[in-house]
Amino acid sequence: MQVPDFAGEVPAILFVDDEPTSRKWFAREFGDEFRVHTAGGAEEALNILRERSQEFGVLVTDYRMPERDGMKLLRAVQRDFRHVVRLLATAYAEKDVAIAAVNQGKVLRILEKPLDGEATREALREALQLYRTQALERVVNEGRVAALREALGFLAHELNTPLATVRGYVASVAARHLPAEPGSEPGVARFSEDQPGELVTALERAERRALYCQSLVSTFVQSARDAYPDATPQSITASSLVEALLDEFPFEETERACVTMDVQHDFRLPGRRDLLYLVLCTLAKNALLVLRGREDRHLWLEVDRDEQAPAGRRYWIRVRDNGPGIPPEVLAKLTREPVTTRGGSGGSGMGLMFCQRVMQTINGSIEVQSTLGEGASVTLFFQPHAPS
Repeated sequence: MQVPDFAGEVPAILFVDDEPTSRKWFAREFGDEFRVHTAGGAEEALNILRERSQEFGVLVTDYRMPERDGMKLLRAVQRDFRHVVRLLATAYAEKDVAIAAVNQGKVLRILEKPLDGEATREALREALQLYRTQALERVVNEGRVAALREALGFLAHELNTPLATVRGYVASVAARHLPAEPGSEPGVARFSEDQPGELVTALERAERRALYCQSLVSTFVQSARDAYPDATPQSITASSLVEALLDEFPFEETERACVTMDVQHDFRLPGRRDLLYLVLCTLAKNALLVLRGREDRHLWLEVDRDEQAPAGRRYWIRVRDNGPGIPPEVLAKLTREPVTTRGGSGGSGMGLMFCQRVMQTINGSIEVQSTLGEGASVTLFFQPHAPS
């Protein structure tokens, strides 16, 4: 997420008045502190904004102007250039003008003409400060929306595979159904099997994947509840996150037996549980995929902390395997671009990129190490709220 560089050029002020003398005075009076541009009418002002709207942070317009008055200009700017903070200058302080300026033009201030130099200068400073505040809020909100969109997209990707597997298992069971024979017992369904118990095994596997999908969805639902202002923020430990993975992940057959949880020193995790859980599931899934087919396979989920380590590397969760390792040319690109060692089986390389972005949002980091033929490890480094 990029934050606006407010140390750079100050946004300009557009002053609109049909009187040339008034425009010259405004530019001369406030040009020492502000970047001032002027326009002789509403149409000219709108044309300037259409061409260079991002240059301007504040609009000051006179009320009484021919063809289109200041109120109509304010309404147009409010509709089409909402980022511009609006002020109205008028010598006609009728009640209906003031009310319309606030309600329709959403003006910050109403300045009485003839303009007072110091009062106007303070109003311009206030308007620019409001512009900066609103611009920062827009960037933050856009970043949140982008992060949410990315998280939901990755969640959908993670749900798609197990749900497709569930569908396949259910379809295979349905395909084995045998029509009822004459005189057969009511309420009893018959299925064919190539091996005894294979249908029950298929249903159990489907159930495990359905439970995994449910756990992911439930985690995100809880995060949505926690987002409400009065909600009590959740605090979870690193060990509880790993335990949740061991309880809910849809391990294949004997995969669970090859996974070891090793907690040396526990600590509390920052950030949202839903994203951290998704990160841990992604790393475990990747490791288990490379281990499939190996006789002496093992996966370690390690939790530890070291108060003597450099800042930013004192608290970690590590996912380590004894698989084939990662080729050096791939290892050099991981976390920097979407590369994968499983391109032939549908891998996209986006999983580790997503994990890194999640860690960056909580001021953490991710480190990948590997030796060919000996395995690989992915370490998540955290800045915890408080050690347990």
